[in-house]
Amino acid sequence: MPYLEVLGPPAGVAEKQAAVRAVTEAVVSAFSVSPATVTVYFLPVQVADYGHEGTLGLEGRQMRVFAKMHAYRRGVAERRKAAVGITQALATCFGADPDDVAVYFMDRTLDEVAHGGGMACDDAAEAARVPVALAK
Repeated sequence: MPYLEVLGPPAGVAEKQAAVRAVTEAVVSAFSVSPATVTVYFLPVQVADYGHEGTLGLEGRQMRVFAKMHAYRRGVAERRKAAVGITQALATCFGADPDDVAVYFMDRTLDEVAHGGGMACDDAAEAARVPVALAK
Protein backbone atom coordinates (compact mmCIF):
# COMPACT_ATOMS: atom_id res chain seq x y z
CA MET A 1 0.00 0.00 0.00
CA PRO A 2 -0.41 2.60 -1.58
CA TYR A 3 -2.06 1.04 -4.63
CA LEU A 4 -3.14 3.10 -7.62
CA GLU A 5 -5.78 1.90 -10.11
CA VAL A 6 -5.66 3.84 -13.38
CA LEU A 7 -8.58 3.69 -15.80
CA GLY A 8 -7.83 5.28 -19.14
CA PRO A 9 -7.30 4.61 -22.82
CA PRO A 10 -4.76 1.97 -23.84
CA ALA A 11 -1.18 3.29 -23.70
CA GLY A 12 2.17 2.02 -24.89
CA VAL A 13 4.60 0.14 -22.67
CA ALA A 14 7.16 2.97 -22.73
CA GLU A 15 4.52 5.53 -21.72
CA LYS A 16 3.26 3.32 -18.90
CA GLN A 17 6.81 2.64 -17.65
CA ALA A 18 7.52 6.37 -17.52
CA ALA A 19 4.21 6.93 -15.71
CA VAL A 20 4.92 4.18 -13.17
CA ARG A 21 8.31 5.74 -12.42
CA ALA A 22 6.86 9.26 -12.08
CA VAL A 23 3.83 8.14 -10.04
CA THR A 24 6.04 6.13 -7.69
CA GLU A 25 8.35 9.12 -7.20
CA ALA A 26 5.35 11.39 -6.52
CA VAL A 27 3.84 9.02 -3.95
CA VAL A 28 7.17 8.34 -2.23
CA SER A 29 7.84 12.06 -1.97
CA ALA A 30 4.33 13.01 -0.83
CA PHE A 31 3.64 10.13 1.57
CA SER A 32 7.18 9.38 2.86
CA VAL A 33 6.91 5.69 1.95
CA SER A 34 9.33 3.25 0.35
CA PRO A 35 9.07 2.64 -3.41
CA ALA A 36 8.65 -1.04 -2.50
CA THR A 37 5.16 -0.22 -1.15
CA VAL A 38 3.83 1.52 -4.28
CA THR A 39 1.90 -0.51 -6.88
CA VAL A 40 0.26 0.82 -10.04
CA TYR A 41 -2.40 -1.05 -12.04
CA PHE A 42 -3.35 0.10 -15.54
CA LEU A 43 -6.91 -0.89 -16.49
CA PRO A 44 -7.30 0.02 -20.18
CA VAL A 45 -10.72 1.25 -21.26
CA GLN A 46 -11.75 0.79 -24.88
CA VAL A 47 -13.78 3.54 -26.57
CA ALA A 48 -16.81 1.20 -26.75
CA ASP A 49 -16.64 0.85 -22.94
CA TYR A 50 -16.52 4.58 -22.15
CA GLY A 51 -19.28 7.13 -21.83
CA HIS A 52 -19.39 10.77 -20.78
CA GLU A 53 -22.14 13.41 -20.80
CA GLY A 54 -24.74 10.77 -21.66
CA THR A 55 -22.93 9.57 -24.78
CA LEU A 56 -21.12 6.29 -25.33
CA GLY A 57 -17.77 6.78 -27.05
CA LEU A 58 -15.65 9.86 -27.59
CA GLU A 59 -17.43 11.86 -30.34
CA GLY A 60 -14.37 14.03 -30.90
CA ARG A 61 -13.49 14.36 -27.23
CA GLN A 62 -10.49 13.13 -25.25
CA MET A 63 -11.15 10.21 -22.90
CA ARG A 64 -10.98 11.25 -19.26
CA VAL A 65 -8.52 9.41 -17.00
CA PHE A 66 -9.64 8.20 -13.58
CA ALA A 67 -7.20 7.13 -10.86
CA LYS A 68 -8.12 5.63 -7.49
CA MET A 69 -5.44 5.75 -4.78
CA HIS A 70 -5.93 3.16 -2.04
CA ALA A 71 -3.74 4.11 0.93
CA TYR A 72 -3.75 4.82 4.63
CA ARG A 73 -5.19 8.26 5.27
CA ARG A 74 -2.83 11.19 4.84
CA GLY A 75 -3.28 14.87 5.51
CA VAL A 76 -4.55 17.23 2.83
CA ALA A 77 -1.06 18.65 2.19
CA GLU A 78 0.30 15.18 1.44
CA ARG A 79 -2.69 14.28 -0.76
CA ARG A 80 -2.39 17.61 -2.60
CA LYS A 81 1.30 16.97 -3.33
CA ALA A 82 0.57 13.41 -4.50
CA ALA A 83 -2.31 14.60 -6.70
CA VAL A 84 -0.09 17.08 -8.54
CA GLY A 85 2.58 14.47 -9.32
CA ILE A 86 0.11 11.74 -10.24
CA THR A 87 -1.90 14.08 -12.48
CA GLN A 88 1.21 15.24 -14.35
CA ALA A 89 2.43 11.67 -14.85
CA LEU A 90 -0.92 10.37 -16.12
CA ALA A 91 -1.57 13.36 -18.37
CA THR A 92 1.81 12.74 -20.01
CA CYS A 93 1.22 8.99 -20.27
CA PHE A 94 -2.13 9.33 -22.03
CA GLY A 95 -1.54 12.63 -23.85
CA ALA A 96 -4.43 14.05 -21.85
CA ASP A 97 -5.17 17.54 -20.66
CA PRO A 98 -4.47 17.60 -16.89
CA ASP A 99 -8.05 18.87 -16.43
CA ASP A 100 -9.22 15.49 -17.79
CA VAL A 101 -7.33 13.54 -15.09
CA ALA A 102 -9.16 12.84 -11.81
CA VAL A 103 -7.43 11.36 -8.75
CA TYR A 104 -9.68 10.04 -5.97
CA PHE A 105 -8.17 9.11 -2.62
CA MET A 106 -9.76 5.97 -1.20
CA ASP A 107 -8.45 6.29 2.36
CA ARG A 108 -8.21 3.15 4.47
CA THR A 109 -7.68 2.49 8.16
CA LEU A 110 -5.62 -0.40 9.51
CA ASP A 111 -8.76 -2.41 10.26
CA GLU A 112 -9.81 -2.18 6.59
CA VAL A 113 -6.64 -3.69 5.11
CA ALA A 114 -5.38 -7.27 5.02
CA HIS A 115 -2.13 -8.49 3.47
CA GLY A 116 -1.35 -12.18 3.27
CA GLY A 117 -4.59 -12.96 5.08
CA GLY A 118 -3.68 -10.95 8.18
CA MET A 119 -5.31 -7.70 9.19
CA ALA A 120 -2.97 -4.71 9.19
CA CYS A 121 -4.33 -3.69 12.60
CA ASP A 122 -3.05 -7.01 13.99
CA ASP A 123 0.46 -6.47 12.59
CA ALA A 124 2.55 -4.53 15.12
CA ALA A 125 5.19 -3.61 12.51
CA GLU A 126 2.53 -2.26 10.12
CA ALA A 127 0.78 -0.36 12.90
CA ALA A 128 4.10 1.19 13.95
CA ARG A 129 4.59 2.63 10.43
CA VAL A 130 1.24 4.43 10.44
CA PRO A 131 0.83 7.49 12.70
CA VAL A 132 -1.96 6.90 15.22
CA ALA A 133 -3.95 9.90 13.99
CA LEU A 134 -3.91 8.50 10.45
CA ALA A 135 -4.64 4.90 11.41
CA LYS A 136 -8.08 5.64 12.87
